[in-house]
Amino acid sequence: MKTSLTRRAFLRRAARTAGGVAAATLWRPNLLFSQGAGRKLNCAVIGCGGRGMSHLNAIATENIVAVADVDENRFAEVTRWLKSRNLDPQKVQFFTDYRRLFEKVGRSLDAVFVATPNHQHALPAMIAMQLGKAVYVEKPVCHNIGEARALREMARRTGVATQMGNQGHNEEGYRRLCEYIWAGVIGPIRETHSWTDRCNGGEGPRPPARPVPPGLHWDEWIGPAPYRDFHEDLHPHSWHGWYDFGNGSIGNMGCHVLDGVFWALKIEHPTSVEVEYLRGGSDERYPLGSRIRWDIPARGDLPPLKVYWYEGLNPTTKEKPQGRLRAAVGDARNLPPLLLELRRQYPEEELDRGDSGTLYVGEKGIIFTGTYGERMHVIPWAKMREIPEPPRTLPRPKNIFVDFLDAVREGRTDTAAGFEYGTRLTEFCALGNLAQMAGVGRKVEWDGPNMRVTNIPELNARVQRENRPGWRI
Repeated sequence: MKTSLTRRAFLRRAARTAGGVAAATLWRPNLLFSQGAGRKLNCAVIGCGGRGMSHLNAIATENIVAVADVDENRFAEVTRWLKSRNLDPQKVQFFTDYRRLFEKVGRSLDAVFVATPNHQHALPAMIAMQLGKAVYVEKPVCHNIGEARALREMARRTGVATQMGNQGHNEEGYRRLCEYIWAGVIGPIRETHSWTDRCNGGEGPRPPARPVPPGLHWDEWIGPAPYRDFHEDLHPHSWHGWYDFGNGSIGNMGCHVLDGVFWALKIEHPTSVEVEYLRGGSDERYPLGSRIRWDIPARGDLPPLKVYWYEGLNPTTKEKPQGRLRAAVGDARNLPPLLLELRRQYPEEELDRGDSGTLYVGEKGIIFTGTYGERMHVIPWAKMREIPEPPRTLPRPKNIFVDFLDAVREGRTDTAAGFEYGTRLTEFCALGNLAQMAGVGRKVEWDGPNMRVTNIPELNARVQRENRPGWRI
C-alpha cells in the first residue's frame, strides 16, 4: 500500500526498519554541489576495521560527522586517529548501530562509506540512497545476487553517486588491458585463468557457542543475517568463510582479480557455472580450495568464453592456510597448469609473485595481469616491448576515493566503478559461490534475465534471501 510520508517520518522509518522502499518517497540528491566546489563534504563511515580506517584516511580532509562500528573497542583506535590528524573527536558522533546513525545525522550527510562484513553492505547502502546520499561500498558491493539487483535499481531511481571499492578499476593496468584486447593485440580470447592464494573457507562443524567478547554488540553484528550465537572463527576477519556472512575467496578477491576479465571481455550473463575441484567446505562454509568454470556465450563479435578461477589450496598439499589472511603459501597454492608452464618457460617474469593474477589466452598471444591489473603485459616482456601501444581510448580517473568525492562535490553520478557496473561484477562472482554450494560436477544452469537457477531449484534460496525483521530491504 502506498503511503505519504513527511521527510522526518521517512527518515525515522528508513532508519528503524530499513524497509518501505516501494512505499517511501525517494529523496533526490543535492545537485547544487558544483556551486560549492572545494567545500568539505559531510561524511559518515560504517565499519571501522582495517578497510574502514583506510576510508577514514581517504576522507581526512572532509568533515567527518559520524562513525559506526558494532565493536566499541574500535572507537579508541578511531579517536587516536582523529587526534593524530588534529581533528576533534568531540565533533564526531559514535554509534554501534548504523540505523541509529541514519536516524540521528542522516539528513546532514553528503556521503556514506561502508566497510562492514559483506552481509552488512547492501542495507546501509540502500538506506543512504533512499535518503538521497551518495554511497561508497567496499567490494563485493553486496552479499547475494538479489541484493545486487536491488542496489542497481535503487541507484538508478535515486540518481546519487555510487562507487564500489575495487580500486584497480581506476588504475592504469586494467584500462590498458581493455585497450590492448579491444585493439585485437592477442586476437580472439576463448579462455582466461585467474587465481588467488586466499583460503577463505573452512571444514568441519560449527564451533561451539562462546560468550560474546566485551564491547561487541552481537545482535547488530548479525544484522540482516540469520541469527546464531557467537563462536570462534567469525570476528573480526574469518566471517569471509561462512555462507551467511561472507562470499569466500571469490568474494574477498574476485572483484579485484576478475575485474579485467569481466570488463575487457564484455561479459553479461553466463549460461552456466560449475565447480571442477573442491577441497573442504561444508553445508555452511566455503571451501579451502576450488576450481570453478563459468561458461559465457558469444557477445557480439566476441567468441564464447570459458572463465576459470583457482583459489586456495591445491588437491595434493598437506599444508594449511597461513596467517590472518588465510593464504596458501608456496607449493601449496592452487595454480593454473598454464601458469606453471609459463613459469618454467619464463622464470624471470615471476608471474606467480603476487597473491593473485590472471592469464588471458588469445589466438595470437597471452596477456598477464596482477591482482589489481598491475604488470599488465603480453608474455614475455620482450614481445610486449615490440608491440606498438594501442591508442588510449579510456579516460584515466583519479584515485578511487578522489574520483568518488569529486563526483559527489560536483553533483555527478559518473564515477569510475559505480553500482551499474559494480553490482554486475559482484553478481558474476556470486554465481561462483552458487557453484561451490552445488558441489563438484553439478553444473548450475543460470537464467540471468530472470535471476534464477533452472536445474537445481534449491539453490534459488541463496540467490535472494529474506533478511531478519528490523533489517529488511
